[in-house]
Amino acid sequence: MTVLVTGGAGYIGSHTVLALAEAGEDVVVIDDLSTGFAAFVPENVPLFIGDAGDPGLLSHVLTQHPVACILHFAGSAGGADSIGNPLFYYRNNFMTTRNLLSSALDHGVKAFVFSSTAAVYGDPDVIPVAEDAPTRPLSPFGSSKLMTEIMLHDTLTAFGLRHVTLRHFSVAGADPSARLGPAPTGTTNLFRTAVEAASGQRAAIEVFGTDYPTQDGSCIRDFVHVSDVAQAHVAALAHLRQGGESLTLNCGSGRGTSVLEIIDVVGRLCGRRLIQRPDSRRPGDITASVADVGAIRSLLGWKPQYDNIDTIAAHCLTWEKRLLEERHHGKLPQAGVAWAGVAENALARARHPWNPPQGRLPV
Repeated sequence: MTVLVTGGAGYIGSHTVLALAEAGEDVVVIDDLSTGFAAFVPENVPLFIGDAGDPGLLSHVLTQHPVACILHFAGSAGGADSIGNPLFYYRNNFMTTRNLLSSALDHGVKAFVFSSTAAVYGDPDVIPVAEDAPTRPLSPFGSSKLMTEIMLHDTLTAFGLRHVTLRHFSVAGADPSARLGPAPTGTTNLFRTAVEAASGQRAAIEVFGTDYPTQDGSCIRDFVHVSDVAQAHVAALAHLRQGGESLTLNCGSGRGTSVLEIIDVVGRLCGRRLIQRPDSRRPGDITASVADVGAIRSLLGWKPQYDNIDTIAAHCLTWEKRLLEERHHGKLPQAGVAWAGVAENALARARHPWNPPQGRLPV
């Protein structure tokens, strides 16, 4: 049976599609390419370009493919950004998922894996934070994800749609073989900005808040490798296929690292001191967020393979080196110009989102 991955051309989604394809799964992807890249989806995986909440597109895909499970990554991320544009986040995260669930039920989909976030906890009272901790999101981003979790619970009660919700903590890193990584443009991921500074593409790294009640004054996050997060989704899929009950689980490393410590690690690995530019706190930012990972390890048998900050940073640096080499050889534009994949995305969007044969344009 087929696995539908929404947002499968994005950062976490594309790594998960790669993991599924390598495991021999029959995969199909829906992505509107607003933040993802068509080139990040394997050539043998059908890519349907459009909104994951579009009933017409969903009917087309679910009719053409025997989808038994959906892995849902499509949506918008970013606590600070969501405060200035809340309605966009509620539309893109909550309403899109509502339409997706409705279509899934109409077409007999039996299982659903949802990509949620640790932002649902807000500033937790206890660190590490467990799944039964109070949920007090500080941003529309966190609230929209929590609303979706509630909707999934109600859908289970009413219709029996089993699901696993994975609350991601701070996802970082790149594919160990440098086949995939963070988007080459338009991202504010901490590791991404740090490696840009390390390679001379950025003069300094903005540090949003140096007066938090932490050891060095910067925020503390639980960084988990993106390939490990992909494997957590594969494990969640296996759990549901085996008849497992619905679960809500943290997906993190269980270890906290501060923003300044990450900058120091990247600087040490590249052999240069990275310049920091202190800035004020951003609305919606959380002081410290570290996962209690006992449940996911015991219930899914999942354990990170790349459970080391140096390894995560090294994979980011290797990915950046690949991008710079491609730029040097003319495969990518020079720094400061949008990545070549943007042009491919624009060409793809110019066509009807699900009209091309096999659901995508030839690359």
